[in-house]
Amino acid sequence: MESMLNKLKSTVTKVTADMTSAVMGNPVTREFEVGRHIASGGPGMCWRIYNGTKKSTKQEVAVFVFDKKTVEKYQKFDKDQIIESLKRGVQQLTRLRHPRLLTVQHPLEESRDCLAFCTEPVFASLSNVLGQWDNLPSPVPTDIKDYKLYDVETKYGLLQISEGLSFLHSGVKMVHGNLCLENVILNKSGAWKIMGFDFSISSTNPSDAEPKYSCKEWEPNLPPLCLPNPEYLAPEYILSVSCDSASDMYSLGVVMHAVFNEGKPVFQVNKHDIFKSFSRQLDQLSRLSPTMLNKIPEEVREHVKMLLSVTPNVRPDADQMTKIPFFDDVGAVTLAYFDSLFQRDNLQKSQFYKNLPKVLPKLPKRVVVYRILPALTSEFMNPDMVPFVLPNVLLIAEECTKDEYVRLILPDLSPVFKQQEPVQASNMILLIFLQKMDLLLTKTPPEDIKNSVLPMVYRALEAPSIQIQELCLNIIPTFANLIEYPSMKNALIPRVKSACLQTSSLAVRVNSLVCLGKILEYLDKWYVIDEILPFLQQIPSREPAVLMGVLGIYKCTFSHKKLGIPKEHLAAKSLPHLVSLSIDNNLNLNQFNSFMAVIKDMLTRMEAEHKTKLEQLHSMQEQQRSMNINTSQTNQSEETKRTPSPGNQIDDVFGGSSGSAGVNGKVNGNSAPAPQLNRMSLTLEEKQRLAKEQEQAAKLRNQPALAPQSIKPATPSTQAKDLTSSLLNNMTSLGSLSLTSPPRPGLIQSSTISAYPSTNPMGSMVSNGYNPTMGFQTGGLGMRGPGPYGGMATTTSTPNFGALTHNQGSTNTPDMSALDSLFTSNKPKVSLNQMAPPKPTPGTTATPWLNQFGSAQPSQTAPMQGAPLAMGGVTSGFGMQANPFFSPQNFSQPTAAPGMNAGGGLRHSSSVNNDLKDLFG
Repeated sequence: MESMLNKLKSTVTKVTADMTSAVMGNPVTREFEVGRHIASGGPGMCWRIYNGTKKSTKQEVAVFVFDKKTVEKYQKFDKDQIIESLKRGVQQLTRLRHPRLLTVQHPLEESRDCLAFCTEPVFASLSNVLGQWDNLPSPVPTDIKDYKLYDVETKYGLLQISEGLSFLHSGVKMVHGNLCLENVILNKSGAWKIMGFDFSISSTNPSDAEPKYSCKEWEPNLPPLCLPNPEYLAPEYILSVSCDSASDMYSLGVVMHAVFNEGKPVFQVNKHDIFKSFSRQLDQLSRLSPTMLNKIPEEVREHVKMLLSVTPNVRPDADQMTKIPFFDDVGAVTLAYFDSLFQRDNLQKSQFYKNLPKVLPKLPKRVVVYRILPALTSEFMNPDMVPFVLPNVLLIAEECTKDEYVRLILPDLSPVFKQQEPVQASNMILLIFLQKMDLLLTKTPPEDIKNSVLPMVYRALEAPSIQIQELCLNIIPTFANLIEYPSMKNALIPRVKSACLQTSSLAVRVNSLVCLGKILEYLDKWYVIDEILPFLQQIPSREPAVLMGVLGIYKCTFSHKKLGIPKEHLAAKSLPHLVSLSIDNNLNLNQFNSFMAVIKDMLTRMEAEHKTKLEQLHSMQEQQRSMNINTSQTNQSEETKRTPSPGNQIDDVFGGSSGSAGVNGKVNGNSAPAPQLNRMSLTLEEKQRLAKEQEQAAKLRNQPALAPQSIKPATPSTQAKDLTSSLLNNMTSLGSLSLTSPPRPGLIQSSTISAYPSTNPMGSMVSNGYNPTMGFQTGGLGMRGPGPYGGMATTTSTPNFGALTHNQGSTNTPDMSALDSLFTSNKPKVSLNQMAPPKPTPGTTATPWLNQFGSAQPSQTAPMQGAPLAMGGVTSGFGMQANPFFSPQNFSQPTAAPGMNAGGGLRHSSSVNNDLKDLFG
């Protein structure tokens, strides 16, 4: 890599040094910047051609430099002769002005080391193009090495030379005297220009009709640069020392032969014996072989043969040559017309430019870009001609690469984008640009699009011409994908909406809606919902075409995969608007059906989406509820296992819940939701889990009870009665029936739970055998105490069991002697007869089973006095848990019986005693 950089550096340094040394000290460098060496030309290819720019105007030029070091080998006389010849030729060229002659922009300047002058920009000499690379930089520039002449270039080039000779012969009465390939220069536009007037001969009688020319005798001892190129000289010039305009026409014939034969002249001349060579050449020309001209096009072959004639009078003159059919080629004629445009008026130009698009595709790209395009862009200075020239320029731009477009076309187009005067021409320019908008946006750099192209589009949307607005609206969707999103959202869309609302033209309104519908896919979803759809409701027009345009935008937005309308917007805004439009009286049946089809599609999707949402929400709620139930059951079961208490053991024995939480949900005096019956059908997993919990509870019941430290062991009961065992078994079996009830919380000690306030003595403490401070206030169905359970008072949380109320227990301590074997009590035992129900109050009647199972909840306004309440608040009979015939499925809580007395107890009857006798034997 380093060696490559060093090589490049040395090459650049060498080129710079050569360039600097070539013009060092020359006055030309004071006004012009000299660039790189690009070509060579002139007599003997002695002139090096450099590109350059004028320092003051930055105008591009070509700098011709002759280095005097190249003639150091000659004697001083010869050197002086060469320099004088070269100086004469440049001075003669400077005095002549014609489109077919090379234009000199700065006259010859001489310094100690070189001669230099400046001309119009040059590409190369015709000799370079045809393969003669003498005095060219090394390596040879690629553009010269690969350059190939097209037929149209050759035809028009030869025509240009003929026209140049016609000017010399007829206009200034001059013979060029050295017309050859190296003295024909191709300028940057591809035009062929004549130079090298070193040996030109002017007429001795320019005022006469028949000019006379005197030529010098050939001097073989002079340096080659002091003599014309003998291979292109007419035979009479050497053999008879005579010349006239026909001599230049012979040279033209040799040039034409060389152009079609890769730069080779007709004859090779022996410069050491020039006279003998020309004598032999004269014989060959008198009997010219057809094979020598076989590469020349057939339509011009005879004319070349005439030009090479030995007899000067046979040769056609320059004017005749310009009119031969060979030059009637459409391309050559087109190029010739461009060269004469300055002579035409606007009407002639406009007719020519209208027909030019038919010709341009037939011409080579290089000819069009470098020869025709500069002529077209120069017409942009004439505002009236811009509408006629612009279509051709844009047609050429389509064939150019992006780099060529930016470099050669865009600089001239930029002022045209902003042209607004005259108005008629400005409107035509807008129409032309809009038709080629895709081309402009594709090849124009983003910065120029933002600064030049889009402002022109916005101006077209706001133009007073309806035709321009319609065309602009129709064309915008074709290049919408090339517009940047911020420009479209902030500049283009607002102007389209404004054109729709402010115009009086129905076509513009409809086209605005159609335009919006087609560019929706390039917009953001929420921009469409927040800006475009509300805009539709602002359109006051009710023409059917406008309404269908509105419907189209709704439909596109609704059905497009990228966009879509949310169901909230459908329900609140879109559907109400569409429904109101659908019943407009201007709509016909088909249009109404179109509205209804879109409305139904919207309703269907909205229904489906919202229904799906609700179903998912419902499913989530059900899952959450199930998780909460399972979590509650699991937590309660684990809590029961972690913290066993005497109350838990009692619950396990009796299959009920502890007295810490009643059915009314009063826990520690705070309100808590009461456990409710799970009305949902249990899954197999839940049933298995409940069965496991029942099995664990059974294991706990079989374990020996833990005696609290504060309780003294009591003497075991000596009275074991079958009734107690029977009741205990019934109670246990009844507890196992409540499979669907949630796990019961453990017994909360030293707590007061109340559902109804009570002022009677029944609110006293009841000893449970473990904690003498715990008591219960009866508030529902239960067991009457004192009963057979020896001071045990409890409630259950069986579903639909009634509202049980817990409060401070009664001070009377019932003794359940029948259970002495299970629980130890500090109280004296009582006999089973003492557990008999009290006698009913006289004057009251009650149905036995109704009194036994009915709800004993007193009215909140009735005083609870005068009757001892059982544990569950029932004044007579056993509690529900004690009834072996009780079925949880049929459990209900009827209203209080009308036979209830003021004390809240149930009236007793003799049938109850009979039932008890049947029950207990």
